[in-house]
Amino acid sequence: MTNPEPSIRVKVDPTNPGQFFACCGLLELADRLWPGAEGWFAEDGREFRIACGGMLRELLKAAQSITIAGVTDDTDTDDEEDSDDDALAPVEFVSPVALRLDWWSEKSIKTWAGSMNVHLISAAMAHAIDPERLDPFGQCEVVYDPPKKVVEGGKRRTTPRKKREPFYFDSQRGPNAHSRDVGFSPNDLKLTTSASPAVEFLCLVGLQRCRPKPTASPRVLDYFTWTIPLGLSVVPAAVSSLLPFAVGTGYRFKNAFRSGQEKLKAYMPALPIPPEGD
Repeated sequence: MTNPEPSIRVKVDPTNPGQFFACCGLLELADRLWPGAEGWFAEDGREFRIACGGMLRELLKAAQSITIAGVTDDTDTDDEEDSDDDALAPVEFVSPVALRLDWWSEKSIKTWAGSMNVHLISAAMAHAIDPERLDPFGQCEVVYDPPKKVVEGGKRRTTPRKKREPFYFDSQRGPNAHSRDVGFSPNDLKLTTSASPAVEFLCLVGLQRCRPKPTASPRVLDYFTWTIPLGLSVVPAAVSSLLPFAVGTGYRFKNAFRSGQEKLKAYMPALPIPPEGD
C-alpha cells in the first residue's frame, strides 16, 4: 500500500452494483496492462481512482478491442438460443489481455439463462465502449453486434447488425425490468432498449475476482467500498469488508427475478448498510 497519484479517475454511483463491480473490472484490466496498478474509492464513494502506467482512454481502448475466443466475423449472430450448458461456458479473452471468465457457475449472482449468449453479449458490449468518454459509466445507447463482413459474388460487404440486450448488471435498468413494473413483458415482445456497455462489460470482468458477499436471504448480497490504494490481489478481501483498515461504506442489493419463469434476473439498486450499533 502506498500513496500514489491517480492517473485514472472515473465517476461512479456506489449504489449501483453494476458500476461498483465495473470499477473492479477496470482495475483488473489496468493491472494486466500495467502490472502493479492500485485502485481505491474517494471517501464519498463517488469516484474510483486508479494509479497505473496508463490513462483512461488507453484502458477503455483496450476494453473495446478485446477479442474473445470463438467469436469472429464468421460467428452466426442470428443464433442466440443456447442450452443451459452453453450459458455456463467460460469466456476466454485472447488479446490485448489474456483472461478466462467463468464465475457464473455461482448462480446467486448470475443474471442470464440459456436464451442469452454470453459470448456474443460480451463481444457486443466491449465493441460499443467509447474510449473517448471521460465518464464511461454514463454512456447509454442501443448496443449492436460488431460489424460482420461476408463475401458474396467476389465482393465483400457488411451485413446488417443485430441488436444485443445486456446482462442487466446496471441497476438503472433493474427496477423497470419486470413485466409487472412496466405493464407488459419486454422479453416476450422482443423489445430492445438502451444499455450502458462499459458497465455491462466491465462488471462481467470485475465479478471474476471480486464477488459480492452473501447474506442470510437468497440472492441478497453485500459489497463494500475501500478508501486506500490497494493492489488487485487484496481487493476481493476489501469488497467483502475483511480489511478493517480499508473499509469504506457497505451496500446491500438484490439480484431479483425479471421474468415470470424466474430464470432471468437483474441487479437492483443498493442501499447503504447502517453501521453496526445503529
